[in-house]
Amino acid sequence: MEYLYYFANTSLVVRLLSYLSKQAAFPLELVTVIYLVDRWVVRIRLTSPLEPNRELDFKAFLNENGCEYTLVPSIAKALKGLDSGMPITEVMNQYHVVVVSHGALQTRDIEDFRVTFVRGLGYCPPSLV
Repeated sequence: MEYLYYFANTSLVVRLLSYLSKQAAFPLELVTVIYLVDRWVVRIRLTSPLEPNRELDFKAFLNENGCEYTLVPSIAKALKGLDSGMPITEVMNQYHVVVVSHGALQTRDIEDFRVTFVRGLGYCPPSLV
Protein backbone atom coordinates (compact mmCIF):
# COMPACT_ATOMS: atom_id res chain seq x y z
CA MET A 1 0.00 0.00 0.00
CA GLU A 2 1.41 3.36 -0.97
CA TYR A 3 0.38 7.00 -0.56
CA LEU A 4 1.89 9.81 -2.61
CA TYR A 5 1.16 13.38 -1.53
CA TYR A 6 2.66 16.81 -1.87
CA PHE A 7 2.90 19.45 0.82
CA ALA A 8 3.36 23.20 0.54
CA ASN A 9 6.06 23.66 3.15
CA THR A 10 8.48 22.09 5.62
CA SER A 11 6.18 22.51 8.60
CA LEU A 12 3.52 20.33 6.98
CA VAL A 13 6.04 17.60 6.16
CA VAL A 14 7.35 17.63 9.73
CA ARG A 15 3.75 17.50 10.99
CA LEU A 16 3.14 14.41 8.83
CA LEU A 17 6.30 12.66 10.00
CA SER A 18 5.45 13.44 13.63
CA TYR A 19 1.94 12.08 13.10
CA LEU A 20 3.36 8.87 11.62
CA SER A 21 5.82 8.42 14.46
CA LYS A 22 3.01 8.66 17.03
CA GLN A 23 0.77 6.05 15.39
CA ALA A 24 0.79 2.81 17.39
CA ALA A 25 1.42 -0.32 15.34
CA PHE A 26 1.39 1.59 12.05
CA PRO A 27 2.65 -0.80 9.33
CA LEU A 28 5.18 1.69 7.94
CA GLU A 29 7.74 0.26 5.54
CA LEU A 30 9.43 3.44 4.32
CA VAL A 31 9.03 7.14 3.73
CA THR A 32 10.60 9.02 0.84
CA VAL A 33 10.78 12.82 0.94
CA ILE A 34 11.68 14.76 -2.20
CA TYR A 35 12.05 18.53 -2.29
CA LEU A 36 10.93 20.38 -5.38
CA VAL A 37 11.35 24.13 -5.62
CA ASP A 38 7.73 24.89 -4.78
CA ARG A 39 6.62 21.82 -2.79
CA TRP A 40 7.58 18.64 -1.00
CA VAL A 41 6.63 15.22 -2.37
CA VAL A 42 6.23 12.47 0.20
CA ARG A 43 5.73 8.80 -0.53
CA ILE A 44 4.56 6.62 2.34
CA ARG A 45 4.76 2.88 1.80
CA LEU A 46 3.07 0.47 4.18
CA THR A 47 3.86 -3.20 4.70
CA SER A 48 0.15 -4.04 4.79
CA PRO A 49 -3.14 -2.23 4.15
CA LEU A 50 -4.74 -0.25 6.95
CA GLU A 51 -8.09 -1.19 8.42
CA PRO A 52 -10.86 0.78 6.64
CA ASN A 53 -11.54 3.20 9.52
CA ARG A 54 -7.86 3.78 10.13
CA GLU A 55 -7.30 4.39 6.42
CA LEU A 56 -10.11 6.96 6.35
CA ASP A 57 -8.51 8.76 9.31
CA PHE A 58 -5.09 8.65 7.68
CA LYS A 59 -6.38 9.94 4.33
CA ALA A 60 -8.29 12.69 6.14
CA PHE A 61 -5.05 13.76 7.84
CA LEU A 62 -3.17 13.69 4.53
CA ASN A 63 -5.87 15.68 2.74
CA GLU A 64 -6.06 18.29 5.51
CA ASN A 65 -2.35 18.97 5.20
CA GLY A 66 -1.49 18.18 1.59
CA CYS A 67 -2.80 17.03 -1.77
CA GLU A 68 -2.50 13.80 -3.70
CA TYR A 69 0.46 13.96 -6.06
CA THR A 70 0.31 12.75 -9.65
CA LEU A 71 3.64 11.30 -10.67
CA VAL A 72 5.66 13.03 -13.32
CA PRO A 73 8.27 11.00 -15.23
CA SER A 74 11.33 12.36 -13.42
CA ILE A 75 9.90 11.63 -9.97
CA ALA A 76 8.63 8.21 -11.07
CA LYS A 77 12.11 7.30 -12.34
CA ALA A 78 13.73 8.61 -9.16
CA LEU A 79 11.41 6.55 -6.96
CA LYS A 80 12.04 3.47 -9.10
CA GLY A 81 15.78 4.04 -8.77
CA LEU A 82 15.53 4.32 -4.99
CA ASP A 83 13.41 1.16 -4.87
CA SER A 84 16.00 -0.72 -6.92
CA GLY A 85 18.70 0.17 -4.38
CA MET A 86 20.48 3.00 -6.18
CA PRO A 87 22.35 5.28 -3.78
CA ILE A 88 20.49 8.50 -3.01
CA THR A 89 23.24 10.70 -4.44
CA GLU A 90 23.22 8.74 -7.70
CA VAL A 91 19.43 9.10 -7.98
CA MET A 92 19.72 12.85 -7.39
CA ASN A 93 22.45 13.24 -10.01
CA GLN A 94 20.78 11.05 -12.63
CA TYR A 95 17.20 12.32 -12.28
CA HIS A 96 17.86 15.89 -11.09
CA VAL A 97 15.69 15.71 -7.99
CA VAL A 98 16.52 16.46 -4.36
CA VAL A 99 15.95 13.37 -2.22
CA VAL A 100 15.98 14.64 1.35
CA SER A 101 15.13 11.34 3.03
CA HIS A 102 14.46 7.74 2.05
CA GLY A 103 13.79 4.78 4.32
CA ALA A 104 12.92 5.04 8.00
CA LEU A 105 11.27 8.15 9.44
CA GLN A 106 13.88 10.89 9.60
CA THR A 107 12.30 14.14 10.76
CA ARG A 108 15.74 15.48 11.59
CA ASP A 109 16.82 15.14 7.92
CA ILE A 110 14.04 17.50 6.87
CA GLU A 111 14.92 20.10 9.48
CA ASP A 112 18.66 19.88 8.72
CA PHE A 113 18.00 20.27 4.99
CA ARG A 114 15.83 23.33 5.57
CA VAL A 115 18.41 25.04 7.77
CA THR A 116 21.24 24.33 5.33
CA PHE A 117 19.24 25.42 2.27
CA VAL A 118 18.04 28.65 3.89
CA ARG A 119 21.55 29.45 5.07
CA GLY A 120 22.84 28.98 1.51
CA LEU A 121 20.11 31.12 -0.03
CA GLY A 122 20.24 33.85 2.56
CA TYR A 123 16.44 33.92 2.84
CA CYS A 124 13.58 31.48 3.48
CA PRO A 125 11.30 30.74 0.51
CA PRO A 126 7.66 29.87 1.34
CA SER A 127 8.17 26.16 0.68
CA LEU A 128 10.80 26.00 3.43
CA VAL A 129 8.72 27.65 6.18
